[in-house]
Amino acid sequence: MPIHYVFLIFAIIAETIGTTALQASQQFTRLWPSVVVVIAYGVSFYLLAMTLRFMPVGVVYAMWSGLGIVMIAAIGFVVFGQRLDLPAIIGIGMILGGILVIHLFSQTSPH
Repeated sequence: MPIHYVFLIFAIIAETIGTTALQASQQFTRLWPSVVVVIAYGVSFYLLAMTLRFMPVGVVYAMWSGLGIVMIAAIGFVVFGQRLDLPAIIGIGMILGGILVIHLFSQTSPH
């Protein structure tokens, strides 16, 4: 696997951890989840910057934010009991479809 995809995968994981901790921080009123938010987003942005050495910002940001949305929706469902209605599920499916189109067919993204 190319190193830029490793950077991007770990950036997405760190962003997902940060966003999950943001929910757990209860609007930054709990110390440790708030600390996790700051550290996780710092790591995520650093890895995102490393990815930008190899890929265009539009493609990187689309993949980072799109996969982050999908992962956070899944964590929200499993951990926080947050339910999505059918239009939300369809929209998230469209986000995944867009990421697949970029990855599989775009010549802009190095493979």
